[in-house]
Amino acid sequence: MYRSLRPVQTEKLHARGLTFHVYRWPGSDPDPLVLLHGWGDTGETYQFLVDCFAADRTCVAIDMRGFGRTQWPADGYWFPDYLADLDALLDRLAPDAPIDLVGHSMGGNIAMLYAGVRPQRIRRLVSLEGFGMARTTPDQAPARYAEWLDEVKHGTEFAIYDNYEQLVRVLARRNPRTPKDRVEFIARSWGQTRGDGKVELRADPKHKRTNPVLYSREQAEACWSAIEAPLLFVVGDQSDLAKRLGDEIAEPRLRSIYRQLSFATVNDAGHMMHHERPDEVAALIEEFLESK
Repeated sequence: MYRSLRPVQTEKLHARGLTFHVYRWPGSDPDPLVLLHGWGDTGETYQFLVDCFAADRTCVAIDMRGFGRTQWPADGYWFPDYLADLDALLDRLAPDAPIDLVGHSMGGNIAMLYAGVRPQRIRRLVSLEGFGMARTTPDQAPARYAEWLDEVKHGTEFAIYDNYEQLVRVLARRNPRTPKDRVEFIARSWGQTRGDGKVELRADPKHKRTNPVLYSREQAEACWSAIEAPLLFVVGDQSDLAKRLGDEIAEPRLRSIYRQLSFATVNDAGHMMHHERPDEVAALIEEFLESK
């Protein structure tokens, strides 16, 4: 399995009625670089990226509510709660100064919305393919509410695996550009052994519920346009998600929204670029954070 280069420390933080699992890679820099993971991921798998950063950089990653080793809330999941969680956790992690914030996918969307709502809290912002979702139209609402009601009534679930070897095979098939030693690390971070010996994911099945509230790209872009921090926007050149959004994330379109935008592409990388090409992603982030 993958051999980590920088040792990680873990701690529990209590915020908004939940216990959050936090990973810390200490360095001489007193101000942490805060890392937010994507849907289904954990903060722990930022290990690959952290190992490529300068050794003096302090990094902190968080298992978001209902993922990894963080507590599950009793009810469902509403996107504004992620913003409130981050707000409360930053009051504990970095109360006195603006921070540098990195988010991947769902974490990138959290980071960008938060940076527009709390612009004074962010010094520099990095979004790894966290660029919103496809636009919706009001006529989609009836079917969306009906789907959500059915899932509330009947429940949702993640797949169960016979053992870790099966989970590794599934992850390797879905992520062919990620080396096997990293896939094995990811499997151990994402999975846990049940009482019957089978492996389940460390994620609340309620995350799989359809969101009954239609996504408003207009509202998201209004928040994005209020971002004051310099933003580095990174895409993978093989990303299916980037291809689906097409013109919505074209560089001219993005420059019409953001005041201070740097745009970068990682070659031979898909959506999970921080797992596949952590050295290239880390180099882009380091250069951005140190630029004037």
